[in-house]
Amino acid sequence: MQINTRLDFAADPATVFAMMTDKKYQEEVCVASESVSYDATVSGDTTSTSRTLPAPESAARFTGSTLTIKEDTAWGAAAGDGSRTADLTMTVIGQPVTLKGQLRLAPGGRGTVIDLDGELKVAIPLLGKKLEQSSAPAVMAGFRTQQTVGDNWLSR
Repeated sequence: MQINTRLDFAADPATVFAMMTDKKYQEEVCVASESVSYDATVSGDTTSTSRTLPAPESAARFTGSTLTIKEDTAWGAAAGDGSRTADLTMTVIGQPVTLKGQLRLAPGGRGTVIDLDGELKVAIPLLGKKLEQSSAPAVMAGFRTQQTVGDNWLSR
């Protein structure tokens, strides 16, 4: 299932990129996601988070009471206008759920936009498409959390 969405921040691309690759920002996103536990690491232009979250009620009977989501983002070099792309991989540990996609950070909107273009896959025969549709809102909510945390971060 295709997932497409956009974040729009009131800052220039260099400032937004610095925020996206700041460990404290990543930790704030994990906390705002209502994680039971989390780990965030940043190594150069690569970020990794692991968040254990309460499982959505619709999934809990299959997954148990919690889900651990691992997200890795590897940013490329900046272009002259500050734009850059990143490869994004999200997996649900122990479950056949993945999101693979690309982020594009570029000037636009209120200052900088980040577009997500990805493919959400639930690899379960017969039920996969239905589970993708029911999982998509949670993926989008996670991305919106980055918007909320980022807006607060940039206003400080």
